[in-house]
Amino acid sequence: MTAPLFRPQFPPAIQRVINRLYAETVAQDPRTRDAALAEGMANESHAGFYAAMTDARMPVTPEFGNLLYVMARSSGAREVVEFGTSFGVSTLFLAAALRDNGGGRIVSTELFPAKAARAEANLREAGLADLVEIRVGDARETLRSDDGAPIDLILLDAAKDLYLDVLRLLEPRLRKGGLVVSDRADLDGGDGDRAAAHIAYLTDMTNGYRMAGVATQALGQTFLHDVAIRV
Repeated sequence: MTAPLFRPQFPPAIQRVINRLYAETVAQDPRTRDAALAEGMANESHAGFYAAMTDARMPVTPEFGNLLYVMARSSGAREVVEFGTSFGVSTLFLAAALRDNGGGRIVSTELFPAKAARAEANLREAGLADLVEIRVGDARETLRSDDGAPIDLILLDAAKDLYLDVLRLLEPRLRKGGLVVSDRADLDGGDGDRAAAHIAYLTDMTNGYRMAGVATQALGQTFLHDVAIRV
């Protein structure tokens, strides 16, 4: 994931942070992933995988980040919930859209305090921290209570086997026309059946969604994503 010319082009303070994080991803993430693999943790289906990856940025692809901006901006999003902050790359794209929409709030949740702290620092550097609240802990608890504001967009980008749990928790607040964006739900998680159940839930029209698949590329690999709208 190199640092290409982004479309849309962001203000310099935001662009610099995004470019730096992608450059760090290329330099750092493969080494961290190789170290996890050496310990027998090839992917999130192995216990301790995410703890072993706390130094990895694990960002969305640049193209998908741009798509997140476009979706949030074009839908006029003001209330966004993100499952999986990591270093805040996807959060930066979403927060840039909210800033251009005139303001709003992103509630993002991260399991590891060290990653949350790094994300907060990146958001401050980009001048977007005032739009984001990062909650540390299990998303099934940190997202349980809120002020009831209607949600415009949900981004699911953490443990795939928890996607459906988090969606069902937030679903009462998701407005009609709101978006559910699932990053790489095709990957096996701790329970492959639960990850598949999330996609099955969104593709069952009786649940009130219409879904489309999206593929992006980075570093010669193809990454799959799913975008659903509540009808």
